[in-house]
Amino acid sequence: MSSDDLQDTNTEARFEFKKEQKAAEVAEKGLTEETVRMISEDKDEPEWMLERRLKALNVYQEMPMPTDWPGQPDLSDVNVGEILPYIRPDIETRGGEDDWDDLPDEIQDTFDKLGIPEAEKKALSGVGAQYESEVVYQNMKEEWEDKGVVFMNMDKAVQEHPEIVREYFMTRAVPPTDNKFAALHGAVWSGGSFVYVPEGVTVQMPIQAYFRMNSEGMGQFEHTLIVAEENSEVHYIEGCSAPQYATHNLHSGGVEVFVKEGAHVQYSTVQNWSKNTYNLNTKRAIVESDGRMEWISGSMGSKATMLYPSSVLQGPGASDNHITIAFAGEGQNIDTGAKVYHNAPDTKSTIESKSISKDGGRTNYRGLVHMGTNAAGASTSVECDALMFDNESTSDTMPYMEIRESDVDVAHEATVGKIGDEDVFYLQSRGLDDDDAKQMIVAGFIEPITEELPIEYAVELNRLIELEMEGSLG
Repeated sequence: MSSDDLQDTNTEARFEFKKEQKAAEVAEKGLTEETVRMISEDKDEPEWMLERRLKALNVYQEMPMPTDWPGQPDLSDVNVGEILPYIRPDIETRGGEDDWDDLPDEIQDTFDKLGIPEAEKKALSGVGAQYESEVVYQNMKEEWEDKGVVFMNMDKAVQEHPEIVREYFMTRAVPPTDNKFAALHGAVWSGGSFVYVPEGVTVQMPIQAYFRMNSEGMGQFEHTLIVAEENSEVHYIEGCSAPQYATHNLHSGGVEVFVKEGAHVQYSTVQNWSKNTYNLNTKRAIVESDGRMEWISGSMGSKATMLYPSSVLQGPGASDNHITIAFAGEGQNIDTGAKVYHNAPDTKSTIESKSISKDGGRTNYRGLVHMGTNAAGASTSVECDALMFDNESTSDTMPYMEIRESDVDVAHEATVGKIGDEDVFYLQSRGLDDDDAKQMIVAGFIEPITEELPIEYAVELNRLIELEMEGSLG
């Protein structure tokens, strides 16, 4: 076996393994008031959080399943009544250990295979690791804690920082009324990350959370809340994976980011869900004057994805940047995009979307740019590029522009094409075989996103793309 073959095998093994793990608490299938109360009681939550869960449950029960978007993924197989909404793994410390050696062997082995301890040593300021419905490990380097940076799991934040959580949690950025799956999330959320960066503090190395679904037929509903105070800076990286099962899994996370005046937040995601998973997330940032928000995301895996990170530019001079890459293979429908609301003057946004489809897969860019009546001097640029491998694959672009102010600058460009035979032939004439030539073309195509990631994650993203092209994952 060659070194390349060995690397492919090791990369695939990192995601496709399955572990038998004891659970301390498992909810009944489905979504009922009793289930919501059980989750809240198991976490010993204050009454105000239980009230928010129950209100979200009522919203969920009243809202219809989304079906009216043109070309959206088919969600008819999403049966919440058959989903396990809550599985608490059996670990001694509620809220997560701060030492790998204190975790059960099965969970240690899971995250060792995913490379989390090694990444923490080499490239990160802090790490959180969630297994099923609960964070099992959480650690932040002392130098950042000494500066007042808080990085902990959301369940612990509810107990230790109730004043901050109560102010921001699903009140302004992602209320339960936003969509049906946001309401579902609000009712049964569990785990996730809480990040608080004080005024003027720059966290110089990224922090990462990794979310792993291990059990068949479960739902994972982690919540991430980031508050970056004035003139602060932080880079948060999210990784996700799950093994392949015959039964559908559901991932419906929620992300809320608050970028205060002059602050800068970069949120990077590399998702590799198995192809039996429905990935239905809601992510939104509220950006104040001269604040800067960046969304960097790579979406591989999943049976269907509906994901549109959005930013609300609330203050003058606020800016937003989206760079996304989506890959769809056989049987996959990856519907992704971005939303930007320009609600103040002199705001700026850029959206750069890349998609790749092969073997009959479908990718779609679905985006919204809203220029409000008080957005004079605002500007936006949207660029969508799609690459297809064959005649069976599909790629669409559905940009929506709502312009309610005349003094704005709006640009949109979209290209769709197949890998050209002449390009492949040229690279073959330089000594590359057909597969290597196509992989080189794809590597160049996705370079804008890999340039924005730390080198360890850029390499990982390229390896995942190569494996998807070879049909090795899922």
